[in-house]
Amino acid sequence: MALLIKHGEIITANERYVADILCEGESIRRIGRNLSAPQGAEVIDARGKYVFPGFIDPHVHIYLPFMGTYAKDDYCSASRAALVGGTTTLIEMCCPARQDDALASFELWQGKAAGKSACDYTFHMGVTKFDARTEKQLRQIVRRGINSFKVFLAYKGAFGIDDTELYRTLQLARELGVIVTAHCENETLVAERSRELIAAGKTGPRYHEPSRPVLVEAEGVHHLMTFTELTGAAVYIVHLSCQEALAQALAARARGVRVSVETLIQYLTLDKSYAEKPRFEGAKYVMSPPLRDKRNQAVLWQGLRDGLVQTVATDHAPFDFRKQKEMGRNDFTRIPNGIPSLEERINLLYTYGVKPGKINLHTLVNVASTQVAKIFGLFPRKGTIQPGADADLVVYDPEYRGKISVQTQQMNLDYSAFEGWKIAGRPDVVTVRGQVAVREGKFVGRYGHGQFLARRPGYY
Repeated sequence: MALLIKHGEIITANERYVADILCEGESIRRIGRNLSAPQGAEVIDARGKYVFPGFIDPHVHIYLPFMGTYAKDDYCSASRAALVGGTTTLIEMCCPARQDDALASFELWQGKAAGKSACDYTFHMGVTKFDARTEKQLRQIVRRGINSFKVFLAYKGAFGIDDTELYRTLQLARELGVIVTAHCENETLVAERSRELIAAGKTGPRYHEPSRPVLVEAEGVHHLMTFTELTGAAVYIVHLSCQEALAQALAARARGVRVSVETLIQYLTLDKSYAEKPRFEGAKYVMSPPLRDKRNQAVLWQGLRDGLVQTVATDHAPFDFRKQKEMGRNDFTRIPNGIPSLEERINLLYTYGVKPGKINLHTLVNVASTQVAKIFGLFPRKGTIQPGADADLVVYDPEYRGKISVQTQQMNLDYSAFEGWKIAGRPDVVTVRGQVAVREGKFVGRYGHGQFLARRPGYY
């Protein structure tokens, strides 16, 4: 059935105007003033509202075995939460353990999404070891539609790779035209500092940040930049949290290194004082890299405004406070990492970024949709509003006022990291390839409607 969205103020990364949008099939057919609705078309009046391209979260974990437990969401709850929050495409990290087979893991992760997701999805393929068998399988996985890898310079003995494996992964990526996403922390420094703190009886959540301070992250970025410069690969730093790490990335970029930078909505809105809450409440705010001093927030907002930081993601990793986070009650190294925010990213960006003037609407669209699509081979199918693009649209109501609460969230979780926070605006209507998935802020979509997005290599 055709869909006509009328009178909305269309906002893209570089344009702003009032027009109607006619969607037929799964695509945008026409954009213009006073368009007529085809017979049988649904008409949505977006007067007084913004119309954004569907947002893309470039960094989520949905199926995730981690630290002896499993993430709580599945693709039904996660895609529902994403859509209610205005995100129409997810890029999940496929994270096999070192002992796991790469191809079998890729197929396992695909199987968790297929037939369940209400929104579109694709993957970054985790490279947690590199040998002849893995290389052969990575080539096959790229042929099957993956154009990005993921490496960890952290989590020694679990997901982390050594320097030989890093070098060879980057060489293969350069050959194939694949971009490598990277978690940048020095794993040896993290391990040693954690051991020292625990031995000194400093076991609570507040000691997670001192175990991996800003210099540990900055050193990880510097390390990656050296390998990237020598191999000529293209890399994307995930969840960058601080000024010191950003400085290392920008210095390398100035030398010609192909590096993109992602930050998270958590780093823009929360600081390390949350992880210092008493009575183990701080465990809700444990993630890696950790929340930082508040001074870093202004640096990151400025980086988004200036185009130095390309994207805003969530690193969504949902673990319950009770039973799961409590696994680390006597040892912060055993707290499952993650501050879930898949559902809240866009509302927080709008309320605490656009409304106070830290970023404008174009930057919101650019960092949460357009740049993601461009970097990871989805543009212009995704990430913009133009004829021929997928009809992924967010009709956003700037007049809505509400509060975030675990009682109303769609994520399958027993707490909200943003409990009681006010929001000034929300997605009113959300479409995925022309099908209405959210109406009046409520999920009305169809599980299984989401498609796997095959992406072609060729970053260069």
